[in-house]
Amino acid sequence: MKKLIFMLMLIFAGATASAQAWTGKGDQKINAGLSAWGYGTGITGTYDYGLNGLISVGAGLNVYFSNYKDNDNDNRVFVFGRLNFHLKDVLQLPEKLDIYPGMDVGVVGKDFGLGAHIGARYFFTERIGVFAEVGNNGSLGVSINL
Repeated sequence: MKKLIFMLMLIFAGATASAQAWTGKGDQKINAGLSAWGYGTGITGTYDYGLNGLISVGAGLNVYFSNYKDNDNDNRVFVFGRLNFHLKDVLQLPEKLDIYPGMDVGVVGKDFGLGAHIGARYFFTERIGVFAEVGNNGSLGVSINL
C-alpha cells in the first residue's frame, strides 16, 4: 500500500507539464490498475487505439483475486475486446480530461462476459495520468500515453 501511495504522489508531483487526454486517430493509451467491482476484485490492464476523433478500439485483461463465483479458479480471468466513444471534443472538455462511455465483450473463464462502462482519464504530464471506469465492471489506476 505504501508503494501505491508513493507512486500516486509521484504522479501528482508531475502536474506542471502539458498533457492531452485524447488526440483522436492514432492515439494510444495503456491503463493499469485495480479492478474494484464487477466480476470480482483484482488487477486490470487495457490498451486503446484511436480509430478517429470519436472512437477507439482495444483489448483488456482482468485477473480476479476474490468474489467471482465463490473463488472458482477456472473463472478468475476476463479477456475482452473494448470499444469506447470519446467525448472530449463533443463536450469541449479541457485538453487534460477525456470522458468515454464504452463496452467490453469477451470471455470470463468458460463463460461469456459483457460489460458497459463510463470512464474518465485525466493527465498530469504528457505521458502519465489517472483513469476511473464505472459500470458493471469498474476499475481505477494509472493511464499512460504511448
